[in-house]
Formats: sequence, C-alpha cells, structure tokens
Amino acid sequence: MKWLLLFISLSLSAEAAPMRWAQIRDGSLYLQPDSPDTLTVRWTPAWQAQANEEQLYLIDGQGKLQAERKIAASETSGSQSWPLAPSAASYRLEIPGYSFRRYTVEHDERTVALFAPAKVHFSAEPGDNEELYFKVAAGERAVLAGKFHGGVEALQAQRLDDGKQVSLALKPYPAYWQFDKVELPVAAADQVWRLRLRGSGKVAFWLDGTANLFAQTPQQLKPLREDFGKTRLTLHPGVIGKTPNLGIAMPYALPPPSTFALFDALNATAATHYSLVDIMATRPHYEDKFRRLFQERFGITQNLTLLAGRYRVADLRLDANSTAGLDAWLAATRALGGKGTHYIGFADEPNLNYRDYASYQAIFNSMARQVRSDPANAKAGVRIVMPASSRFINGPFIENAEDRRGIDWARRLLAESGDSIDALAWHEWMVRDLLATRVYRDSVRRAADLVGLDAQGRPRKALLLDQTNMSSGSSLSPYDQETHYASLWWASVAINSSQDGLLDMLGWFQAADESDHRKGMLRMLDEEHYELKPVGYAQQFMQQHWLHDVMRLENDAFEVDVLAMASDHQRSLFGVNKGARIQLVSLEGTACPLNNGTLHYFGADNRSREAPFKCQGGRISFELPGETLFALRWSAS
Repeated sequence: MKWLLLFISLSLSAEAAPMRWAQIRDGSLYLQPDSPDTLTVRWTPAWQAQANEEQLYLIDGQGKLQAERKIAASETSGSQSWPLAPSAASYRLEIPGYSFRRYTVEHDERTVALFAPAKVHFSAEPGDNEELYFKVAAGERAVLAGKFHGGVEALQAQRLDDGKQVSLALKPYPAYWQFDKVELPVAAADQVWRLRLRGSGKVAFWLDGTANLFAQTPQQLKPLREDFGKTRLTLHPGVIGKTPNLGIAMPYALPPPSTFALFDALNATAATHYSLVDIMATRPHYEDKFRRLFQERFGITQNLTLLAGRYRVADLRLDANSTAGLDAWLAATRALGGKGTHYIGFADEPNLNYRDYASYQAIFNSMARQVRSDPANAKAGVRIVMPASSRFINGPFIENAEDRRGIDWARRLLAESGDSIDALAWHEWMVRDLLATRVYRDSVRRAADLVGLDAQGRPRKALLLDQTNMSSGSSLSPYDQETHYASLWWASVAINSSQDGLLDMLGWFQAADESDHRKGMLRMLDEEHYELKPVGYAQQFMQQHWLHDVMRLENDAFEVDVLAMASDHQRSLFGVNKGARIQLVSLEGTACPLNNGTLHYFGADNRSREAPFKCQGGRISFELPGETLFALRWSAS
C-alpha cells in the first residue's frame, strides 16, 4: 500500500525491511518490538505549519514519558529518531491533533504496530485505495464508522474467513458531528477484517464496540498490553501562587429558574460574557437583570466581557454605535455596586477577525480612552484586557496565521499601549489530545514572561485564559463533548494551567449547549429544562476540592496530572489519570497518617465515591484506576 504501507525489500538481503506509516495527522501508534529497533518520524507541512509549534510524545509500556520532541514553528519539515528496546508492553507514539504537519513513521517490520485513529476528527490523508486490517472478537457487536472530510469517500470491509463484505459510503453533512456508521455481523469466533479506503485525501475512520486498532497485516493484530504505571509525588511546604477562578461562558439572556440549581452545582467563581453593542446602544438596560442575577444569585464577582456586534460580529468599528454600546455597558457595570472585578475586552479574537494589527490597535486605543476618561469606571471594578486572541503561542485558523499569533499582537500592544492595559486574555482551542494538555502550562508561563513578574512573583498584568474547549466553533465530536473524555480533558487543562500559580481565570466555553454549538456543561432538554453533561458533573467535583493557593509538587508521571492546593489549614491533591492503565500512586512530604484524610474518585459513572489509601513508613499510597479523577484531602493541623 502507499499509505500506512508495508515496504518489503525486493533484494536478497537478510535484513528486515522497514514498515512505513505515512500521512498521519492525529492518532496513537502502539509499538511492541521483540528486538532492538529504531523509530523514525519525519514530517512535512500540511497547512500553516510555519505559524504553529507542535509536540510528539513517546511513552513506554508503563506510561512513562520515554522521549518528547518539541517542534518549533520554523521546523515545517524535519525528522526525529529514537531507539526502541525490546518490550513485552507496548510503546505509544502520540501524534496529537489538530496537527498542521503530515507525519511519516518508520520502524522494523518485526515490531508489532497498531494504529488507533481519532474519532470523527480526521486522522490521516491516505493515497488511493489503501488497506488495513482489524480484528473483532467473538460475540462483539462492532460498528465501523467514518466521516467525510473532503477526501476518502467510502469504507469497504471484507471478512477474511468467508469473504463477506460490508460497505459504508461517507457523505457530507451540514453538522460537523454527524457521520456514517454500519454494524458488522456478530460471529461466534474471532474474525479478521480487511478495510479498504476508497478514494484519497483526508479521512476519519474508527471502530466502536471493539478495540479501535488497525494493522498493516493480519499477523500484526496482537493483543495490546499496557502494564501498571507508577506515580511518585513529593509535596513541598509553602505556597507558590494562587489557583485561578474556574469560570464558564454565561448566556446572553436571563436563564430559566429551572436551571438555577444546575448553575449552583457548577459553582463557577468566574464568568465570561459578550456585550452586543448593537443592542446596548438602543436598549441600555438589556443586560441588567441577568448580570445582576449572575452576581447576586450565583455569587460570580470576577468576569470578563467581550464587546461585539449583534450575532457576535467580532470586528467592532469606530462609530457612534460602538461608543454608545460601550457607554451603556460601563453605566450598567457602575450600577452593579462596585462588587468584584469586571474585565472588558474590545472585540473578540481580533487576531482572527481584524484585517491587520493596526486596525485593531485603533479600536483598542479609542475604547481604552473612553473607559479611562471617567475614574468612576475603575472605582466600580472595571479593568481593561487585551487582546482576547484566538490561541496564543500558535496562530489562529486563518491564512497568514504566522503574522497573527496572539503572543506577537500582545507584545506589540503592551509596548505601545501598556499603561492602558490591566490584563492579558486569550482563548485556547484545538488541543484535543489528553496527553498534549501540558501545553497549557507552557502558554501560561510564556504569558507571564511576556508581562513580567512583580516583587511578589505575581504577573504584572492579570492572566486570563477566559475561553477554552477541545474544539473551536462547531467542529465538535460527540465522543469528546458528550462523554467522560470531556471530564478528563477539563480536569487536566485546569491542573496544567494552574500548576505555577500564575493564572487568574480559566473559563470553559460555554455554559449550555446551543443548537449549533453543543459544547456546554449543560445539555438542553427543551427551552426550559437542562441537565448536567459529564463535564458538568466533573466541574462540580472539581469545585468541591478546589482550594485557594497552589503548593509546589514534584510529579514524575506523564499520564497522571496532579495539583497541590491549600486554603488555611486545608490541603488537597486534585488529580486525573488520563490513561487507561492503573497507576500506583505514592505521596511523600506530608504527615502520616493524614489528619482527617479522605480520598475520593470520580469516574465515568459521574459519581464521587470514597476510596481507601495506605499510610506506611511516612508515605501515602493508593491504587488509581484508569481514566479517573481523584481528590485527596486532609487538614494540616
């Protein structure tokens, strides 16, 4: 085959031939060598590679990070080789999506290799009529699924045992989350199937009801083995910073009373809003009722508002309408009574929506003068943010993204208008991979480097990651948004973003599903009634154990993220096991036994349950199930 192709040497050489997987954009490759091997990864640009940094991760059979390759934006093409030692458990090469590069992977043909593609999101760009193999175990009700992304047009599966064929046409749909699927016949014995990808170009294909693993030959379809992992934690005394307020993007309307208990469960301590100048210019009191409700009933006193036009038109203009809309918002904010902090951002994601930096700078400077002209605004808690960019280290999803990176626009604006700026805000999208969420920590650190630190080690401008989600816009997968996966992702993002105590606000976008944006913490049953989605239940669990300050913690694990926190005499470790393997967790640096210590797990059933832990020789230990959130809490006195 041309893509994911087994190249067999035609020479008489006794050396093993390489196996080659090409054009991968998003997925995991599991590798089990029985003799020393060399793994080589090469990449070429796909789209806007020059504007985007990327990462590759190689994890060993116990879940430890064996190697990491950070790819600079300037490395649009390149290569990386790593040695693989013989292993009974599988290595995992992670190519996180959304990727802006095409990756080709080579290894020895004797190394067992299984590819786990992403679901719904496209994972590769095959050539014409490529072939793979997969196995369905006896009695499994397997489903073959795929999504049309403008490339491969059909999937055809043939059972090797009797030649039975199943075909699946991939059709375009108006909604990104819609896809095609077909049930495979159930058999009394294990069955191997050949999969043909009809056509070429981008493709999403995957399996449900059985292992989502594909090989290049039937002989490679061996059981996947992942051994238990070990996580060693060391807690250090003292506080290094504050935890961010965990927020959600609130609706631009008065929510129905039936939802109040759900908002209470989410217990958001921050909120993000839009203010539509087209409405406020003519109806200056439109926002009063729901903004007061959010502050008084839900107790949210830290918020960030992005000015936009009706229908969230992002590029504001220097006109009377925008001026009147901002004036109305300022008056409404002063009327709230001076409680809390009310950040205001001029335009939503200007690096994505404005034609150039100069156009945005003009609107920013004009509106900043308008806010600063009345000292009563600052007295009421109004603060100015910039530039609420679409992504920060990397460029937005637009042509010429290299010239539109959020960090570059922020650097220029700080140099030219720094006295008018109180905070730096940005939005982070498309980091969908659970193992890649560590880039959130990097982006916060680089934002702090940009604004600088004061004598107390705090950023000189508040840092607000006010909107984030796995995907931007409506490019959503139900496997992400509607499942426990979102809970794991949100916990991991919160932990990584908070790790150094530098961030002031972290906001999930958005509170409730909309018809074309189903990425809320609440699912709409009808216009009056909603229910918590899995990530909403996870948010509830997180807030129950989220404390005020961050403590320094050493963590040698890669698949387990942990945040150490303190409030007065309370201490907590909040963490998440992102992998499927069990992790044996040990903690040093605290008294044993724990004073009033409790350990709780939160799993795919959306329930919190108390779990046992041991205390021996001054070390706390417990067995952490795969894909589980946990909270260890105790009193320091």
